[in-house]
Amino acid sequence: MKVVVVGKGGSGKTTVSAVLARALGRRGTRTVALDCDTNPNLGLSLGVGDLETERLVTLREQVDEGDAEHATTWDEILDRYGTDAPDSVRLSVITRIENPDPG
Repeated sequence: MKVVVVGKGGSGKTTVSAVLARALGRRGTRTVALDCDTNPNLGLSLGVGDLETERLVTLREQVDEGDAEHATTWDEILDRYGTDAPDSVRLSVITRIENPDPG
């Protein structure tokens, strides 16, 4: 199952995403949360804290600026640019996914 949360700025997308991700994780569903926002705060809403959220944002910026390599596979994105959040959620802060594997 893939779920995408979109909407107008300030409409509660981040809060809804965090609650949904943690609820699914608690039920035992493999849950990956991708924060693609230009102002990424999903880590804070998921409970990973300020420092870890900032670390993920910094990693994203390094990739965007060409100072770090793009990940070429889904697993590599999650391993290199992800972190474990509470309730068995894996979080990654990304800009875009190029050439995604549809599976």
